[in-house]
Amino acid sequence: MPQAAWRPHLVALDIDGTLVDREGRLPDSVRRSVRRVVDAGVPVVLTTGRSWHHTRPVCEALELPTGPAVASNGAVCVTFPPLELTKVVTFDPAAVIDRVLYEHPSAALATEVIGKGFRVTKHFPEGDLSGAIEVVGVDELAADPVTRIIVRDPESSDADFIALASRLGLHGVSYSVGWSAWLDIAPAGVNKATALADVAASLGVAPHEVLALGDGRNDIEMLSWAGRGVALGDAPADVRVAADHVTGRFAEGGTAIELDRWFAGETAKVA
Repeated sequence: MPQAAWRPHLVALDIDGTLVDREGRLPDSVRRSVRRVVDAGVPVVLTTGRSWHHTRPVCEALELPTGPAVASNGAVCVTFPPLELTKVVTFDPAAVIDRVLYEHPSAALATEVIGKGFRVTKHFPEGDLSGAIEVVGVDELAADPVTRIIVRDPESSDADFIALASRLGLHGVSYSVGWSAWLDIAPAGVNKATALADVAASLGVAPHEVLALGDGRNDIEMLSWAGRGVALGDAPADVRVAADHVTGRFAEGGTAIELDRWFAGETAKVA
């Protein structure tokens, strides 16, 4: 698509591996590039698998104006600041939990407590989760509706968890496998793309006017849905295939390169 013929009217950004590195550091180059988008009057929507309480510090670090954000892979949508929960999608986790533990008995499971932290069946590796962590029994974890179930086993690989997802064969839920042995199980039909579609519609932005950047398997639907879906060079092959374009690796400034393609210098505000 010729650059002169198109310009984004909404920019959707994954966080981990797209805005921040594995240690959670936000490069100044990325901060400056996001600021150029904001200064051009174009909405920036953080669209992430992170919980809301883990997303909020990135909104604040980027000094984003009041607007929508998508968390928990689309199960939680907010407007911030000030905080307003605009959508929370849940499902009954009992059957899913039973099936996961049948297929992978050693897995650790977690569910999100929105805005606070997580309830877990056993401790996750340090740094995997944020906020308040409460260890509970499996029956207690399964007792209430949840936005998602996180399945984790540091002794397994992402390939193991791709195979696990295919074996589960559950109906009424969606799956996404992370970089490591991490599986998110969400309500049926809920992903970053479905939530972002609602956000874009509320802002009067058509799908073909959206620029989306991401690097994970949970970004595949979003990159396929957006008018221009861009994968970071670090992304797995199946993510790169789903994208319209592959930018540089994160450490090489891939995010800033793509944003500056459309918003470098003095960019006129989108009408």
